[in-house]
Amino acid sequence: MTRNEIRAALEAILFVAGESVSLDDLGGAVPEASKEEVEAAVGEIVRDYSEELHGFTVEKSAGGYRFVTRPEVDSHLRKFFARRGEGRLSMAALETLSIIAYRQPVTAPEISEIRGVNTAGVIHTLLERRLIRISGRKNVVGSPFLYRTTREFLTHFGLDSLQDLPKLEEFAEVLGETAEEIREEVEQAAVSQE
Repeated sequence: MTRNEIRAALEAILFVAGESVSLDDLGGAVPEASKEEVEAAVGEIVRDYSEELHGFTVEKSAGGYRFVTRPEVDSHLRKFFARRGEGRLSMAALETLSIIAYRQPVTAPEISEIRGVNTAGVIHTLLERRLIRISGRKNVVGSPFLYRTTREFLTHFGLDSLQDLPKLEEFAEVLGETAEEIREEVEQAAVSQE
């Protein structure tokens, strides 16, 4: 395969994948190319789509690469999809997802204690959307399920890993509380659950 053929194949894979694709998976799909050729071609694709004006670009996310729309075209996309609000997460879903992301693995009763409301329906929705998964059972009376975020969660929020989550201090500024107050609330909820 020529360099252009390798690049075209990798670009097509990234375009149709709909999720982050690792360099290993890209290389496996184009076995005629060496690891170095795959890395060089992906680097070219990333560079070309970030330097030239296109409707989308390539970002590194969840340990791989994926096509995403450019922020500059956001207003046009919003107008186009204005009729379709079903893809959005509710505030309850975002709150529950935040608790799971920062406290994982965490049980439904622990989440409900922190939020102060029953979260069974929200957890079901997040499971259906594959943003969270069941990762086992907690070794306590009743053996409740433990929940964790998924790779889909990282992709949905454009994160490469959980270390990219904002720090509690950033939330404190938004909420008008100190980071210590937020930590205390979370710790109190965890203690009362045990």
